Amino acid sequence: MKRIEAVNDFVVKFANINGSGSASANELFAKSFMRMGIPVSPRNIFPSNIQGLPTWYEVRVTEKGHLGRRGGVDLMVAMNPQTWNSDLEEIEPGGYLFYDNTRSIPASRFRDNINVIGMPLTEICNSTYTDARERQLFKNIIYVGALSAMMDIDPEAIAELIGEQYRGKEKLLKPNLNALQMGRNYAQEKLTGQLGLKARRADAVGDRIFIDGNSAAALGCVYGGATVCAWYPLTPSSSLAEAFQRYCSRLRVDKETGRNKFAIVQAEDELASIGMVVGAGWNGARAFTATSGPGISLMQEFIGLAYFAEVPATIIDVQRGGPSTGMPTRTQQSDVLCCAYASHGDTKHVLLFPEDPAECFEFAAAALDLADRLQTPVFVMSDLDIGMNQRLCRPLQWDDSRAHDRGKVMIREELEAGCEFGRYLDVDGDGITYRTYPGTHSTRGSYFTRGTTKDRYARYSEQGPDYIDNVQRLLKKFETAKSLVPRPVLTPSRRPARFGVIHYGSTGPAMHEALEALAEMNVHVNALRVRAFPFQDEIAEFVAAHSKVFVIEQNRDAQLKSLLVNEAGIGPANLISLLHYDGTPITARFITREISQIAAALNVRPIKKDKAA
Repeated sequence: MKRIEAVNDFVVKFANINGSGSASANELFAKSFMRMGIPVSPRNIFPSNIQGLPTWYEVRVTEKGHLGRRGGVDLMVAMNPQTWNSDLEEIEPGGYLFYDNTRSIPASRFRDNINVIGMPLTEICNSTYTDARERQLFKNIIYVGALSAMMDIDPEAIAELIGEQYRGKEKLLKPNLNALQMGRNYAQEKLTGQLGLKARRADAVGDRIFIDGNSAAALGCVYGGATVCAWYPLTPSSSLAEAFQRYCSRLRVDKETGRNKFAIVQAEDELASIGMVVGAGWNGARAFTATSGPGISLMQEFIGLAYFAEVPATIIDVQRGGPSTGMPTRTQQSDVLCCAYASHGDTKHVLLFPEDPAECFEFAAAALDLADRLQTPVFVMSDLDIGMNQRLCRPLQWDDSRAHDRGKVMIREELEAGCEFGRYLDVDGDGITYRTYPGTHSTRGSYFTRGTTKDRYARYSEQGPDYIDNVQRLLKKFETAKSLVPRPVLTPSRRPARFGVIHYGSTGPAMHEALEALAEMNVHVNALRVRAFPFQDEIAEFVAAHSKVFVIEQNRDAQLKSLLVNEAGIGPANLISLLHYDGTPITARFITREISQIAAALNVRPIKKDKAA
């Protein structure tokens, strides 16, 4: 049997039990490649309980810098008997299984087309440690040590990482280093040459940073001027609010007085949290909440109030599997329609679709500007894959000369000068009216904030013409938003392309790799990454320029496709949905397979590229 041999290009997956302490050890393994200059993209796939259920940690190592999931596993580190059979199925032919062989396993439990590497981890731990918890925790470090030796990972890189992790905790530092060395020693003595996956120092990481999307979005809120965060704990968004609190404690405390220049409130529920955000926005503060699908469901009433009363609010939706409780710790893009039309009645909301942590940072700050400029709720549509997984991305950048866009706010001096003020009076023709902050003037510029129908001067009215005037102006404002939101990004094929593909959000990394694979098969595709709703005209123009356009989504109901048909005037016959919604991040292999098969069915045969070509 031919075994897989690869240098700096493979997928390792750890199968563990939640609560076993494996996550930190597996992360240590992943980061060691980066210390050697090799790009890595890890993903933690964990259950929604505290402990006892299966958990996986997948590490994509690729010097080429592909950051999406590839699909398939070259080395499975199988530490969970519960998932043994399904874990073995994922291994590529010629790949490797690493397992604890303290107890004998019948030959019938293995596959005959993989390479098996056994190490008596439990036996080693039982003979070294007396405490049951230590045996479990150090088993993880021991297998990391063994793998590092077999894969030629620089031992100094891992030791350095352990030193950073346990800085100031000297009692833990030495035992962890000892366990690491124990694993390396065993592998060097008894497992030499058994693994064909190797690491070799490279210089492919560059100046990129390693950060998760929730932390990046939280920092974007700080730089974007947010001073109020109201939230209710909900996976996978909780770490965003927690990160905002950490950053504010460092960056938003008055150096002279020691007083906090921020307010963070953990509300009693999601409805209360969005109510606080709307109240803060009405009062002139920049405010946001972080939540997920179930939270969006509960926030609908206040979202509708903010839309109709025209109050700024930023909502960061870290999407997960739904409906209902759904899959709390799995990723999807299944809140698109829910957020686009949140609340009852005729509503349309601005959505931003970040691709990676760098755009989470940028779009969080941009959302705060847009909410003020448009006086409306703005959604940042992240998801669990981006939000909770650390990923390499370009450095976060901020222009210190950039001023926050507070939009059309009429100040005291303008009111004193006799400027006409009507809260819902469109004087510029763009659908956006002027507002005042509470207390701006003692006698002028006041108005009643209503969730009911009103006229241009915020006076209560049930007259049909007043209602139509108001909601038509809101449509005009939504049209204005097209010129303000991030524009789509085109990735043109190197050769003339009959097909196009539209994708968004976390599908991006896998999509870019799939485009390369398709080109090798002589299937050439132009790709357009949508970054916001409302849709700009170039999206419809892109569809019109191709015979068929694939729409890549991570939900069951083709939600972006529905939005394209409903809002961009695109005929559904021109669009082909490719849907991936099992809760795991989409893979490059899935996209490549689906597009190539459909292309073949449409008489565009994928063939291997001739060398002469």
